Parts: sequence; C-alpha cells; structure tokens
Amino acid sequence: MNPKLALLQPYPFERLRNLFADVRPVTDLPPISLGIGEPKHPTPELLKAALAGALDGGLSAYPATSGEPALRRACAEWLLRRYDVKADPATQILPVNGSREALFAFAQTVIDPTRPGATVVFPNPFYQIYEGASLLAGAQPWYAPSDPARNFGIDWHSVPEEVWANTQLLFVCSPGNPTGAVMPLAEWKTLFELSDRFGFVIASDECYSEIYFRDEAPLGGLEAASRLGRADFRRLMMFTSLSKRSNAPGLRSGFVAGDAELVKAFLLYRTYHGGAMSPAVQRASVAAWNDEKHVEHNRHQYREKFARVTPMLEPVLDVRLPDASFYLWAGVPGSFASRVPGLSADEAFARELLAQYNVTVLPGSYLAREARGLNPGAGRVRMALVAETEECVEAADRIADFVRKNA
Repeated sequence: MNPKLALLQPYPFERLRNLFADVRPVTDLPPISLGIGEPKHPTPELLKAALAGALDGGLSAYPATSGEPALRRACAEWLLRRYDVKADPATQILPVNGSREALFAFAQTVIDPTRPGATVVFPNPFYQIYEGASLLAGAQPWYAPSDPARNFGIDWHSVPEEVWANTQLLFVCSPGNPTGAVMPLAEWKTLFELSDRFGFVIASDECYSEIYFRDEAPLGGLEAASRLGRADFRRLMMFTSLSKRSNAPGLRSGFVAGDAELVKAFLLYRTYHGGAMSPAVQRASVAAWNDEKHVEHNRHQYREKFARVTPMLEPVLDVRLPDASFYLWAGVPGSFASRVPGLSADEAFARELLAQYNVTVLPGSYLAREARGLNPGAGRVRMALVAETEECVEAADRIADFVRKNA
C-alpha cells in the first residue's frame, strides 16, 4: 500500500458521524441538515434536456481528454462574459470532471517531491482536498490562518520566507469555503509578487463564484491577473465547476483555465490518468455554460435565504452575511467550551443542537488544523444554506431558540 495514505486525516463528515454516533435526536421535530455543502435546488431543465438529447450516439466513442472544441469555446465565452478575460480555447482551457477531482490531480502534476522541503501553502480553515492532494503528492502542507478581524482574509506576508522558498504550490479559495470571503485585487497583487519572487504555482478554487449577495460579482484570479497586466496568466490556474453554479453536483463537470504551459502539463497527466469527460456530459455542459438565466434564478434564491436567515441568527451568534458562497461561518457562545469534557465548543454545540432540535451543523474545527498552537476553526460552525428557503428559516428559528435556552 502507498504509505502516504496513512498521512490522511479522517474526512470531516466521517468525524461528524463519529461525533453523533450516540446522539438520539428528538423525534417530534423533522431533521434538517445544514452540514453538507450539496446544492438542493433543482437542476435546470435545459441541462437535463441537453444531457438526454446527447445520449443517442454520445456514448459510442472514447472522448478526447482535451474535450470537444465546442465545450472549450463555451468555457472561453463564459470567461469573457463573466470576467472580461480572453483565454485561448485550444491552449488555455481544459474540461475536468468537477473541480474536486481537478484540484487533487493538479497537485500531482506540479509537485516535485524530490526537491527537499517541498511545501504546499493553503488557507486554514480549508477545503480538505488541498491537504490530501499535498500529502499524496509528497509535499508538506503549511496552514495559513485566516483572521476574523480581516474578514477572514490572510496576511500572506506573515508566512515566513523560508516557507515561501520551499513552496511549489499555493491553493487559494475565493469565495472561500467555509468563510465566504472574497480576495480583493490588492491581495492578488501580493500573491502574484510572491509567486514571481519564489516561483510557486497558484491554484485558484472558484467554485462558489456565482453565489453572491452584493451588486458586484466576486473578483476571479484570471480577472485579477488581467487587470494587473498578467495576460499570460503565468503560474496561475483557475478551477470552476457547474456543481454550485448550475445545481448539478452529480454531473461532475467543470473546467480549468490559465497558464498555457500548466494546461499542457495537466493535459499530459490527465491523458494517462484517464480524466476524459463523457461526450454526453460535455454537451450538457455547453448548454449550462451558455445560459445565465438559471444562474440568476439560483442566485436570487440564495439571496432570499440569506436575507431571512442571517438577521435571525445575528442576535445569538457571531455571524454576518458573507461576501459570497452558500455558507454561514458562525461563532458559537464560549459557554459551550466546557459543556462536554473532551469536546471543543463547536463540537459540543453541534451535538446538543442535534439532540435537542434535530438540526445538523458542521463543527468548524473539523475544517481546520491546529497549527502553531491554534485551530482557527475552533469555536465556529459551518451552516450550508442549501435546502429550500422555508426549511432554512425553520432551522434558523430552532438554532436561535437553542442558543437562547443553552448559552
């Protein structure tokens, strides 16, 4: 067996199952889960119709790993509409089977484990794939803590120079999971300068980019590069997906775009890895990327949910409307820290909430690692507002009542 598998930590939802193993929720309230970030809005009919229409003859040949030209063009056209960014469909865009698969595979492509001290830097808390991908590629993770006082941004200058000197890859997530924070242009400028100085690659995870609550859409990595005169996107790759944008997590469809040399290397890796996308999925993806009406409707639903739920929770929890994404990143009352021996405040909060009100949330400490004496997720919980509006409102009402009676 690959000995690096032993380095992997239990996935957050495995830890959650263990936390809840002996919990017996009340039976007079129906269960509501805010624990998993899985979109629950209906998949748009245009996407389903395109998928069904492509089945006749669409499964009779092996697909090319590089994808059909029509799909790469649709992705390029979307980048132009959404970000005013020009990318060459032939050399700077590659379809992938969802951003999760691509983020993992990309680390295997760019990491050179033979270099002493190979390091991957990423935010803390973080999407757990970043850590697993780093470890299995033979690199050492370095956890950069987010700062609540900076809207959960990161002071990249606080990363020691000796860490940057060994860094080969930087994962960033904007809008962030779980914080919902969006990186401003000044932060991108800092990262590009550090990349130029130390030579590391930036992987920009942007799967939540189309769920936002203000008039201005979140800034993307390629957009930031273009604004800063880096039209070649050197050492930069962005990752996006239809899962959240189009409520199609089961389709497993997305694309990467950026530095042509990185795309070329990634294509080579994926050709051997077997990362080609089904022709039927490709044609459904073309329909999805070419349509914005369903995306606007989806965003409207999330805006309505957050507009109703956030004011209900603000009086009882440390929580505020995020920049984007479909998560609330809420601080729990400190009184929960000593409620259950051996459990952190966020774990105790999640257990008692499930037991008393049959609502599931995810402890924030499960999405982070203790580094330099601090777990920046401790004392917080992540709430995924993915269910229908009335169910989310009901959950918020229960949570507010729970805190008032238990804090």
